[in-house]
Amino acid sequence: MATVDITREHSLGKEQAKEKAQLMADKLAQKLDAKCAWHGDELTFKRSGADGSIHVSESDVRVVVKLSMMLSPMQGMVKAEIEKALQKYLA
Repeated sequence: MATVDITREHSLGKEQAKEKAQLMADKLAQKLDAKCAWHGDELTFKRSGADGSIHVSESDVRVVVKLSMMLSPMQGMVKAEIEKALQKYLA
């Protein structure tokens, strides 16, 4: 099992960062057919072969994605896509 773990600082404040995380999750849900749900300041998502979370704080956003053995070869691509999304939504 492969894990992608990325933390990105922001200056948006927690509520605005949560709104941006929701936008990322909406895109993720559409693109990967993932199910998403908020639990406090953490948005969890799950789909066949992958699950993870987006944790939002006042100063940073942490994205953790666990990939199944079958999706492990895609770890580099998944990491690049997450970094691109974080850059887009938190800039």
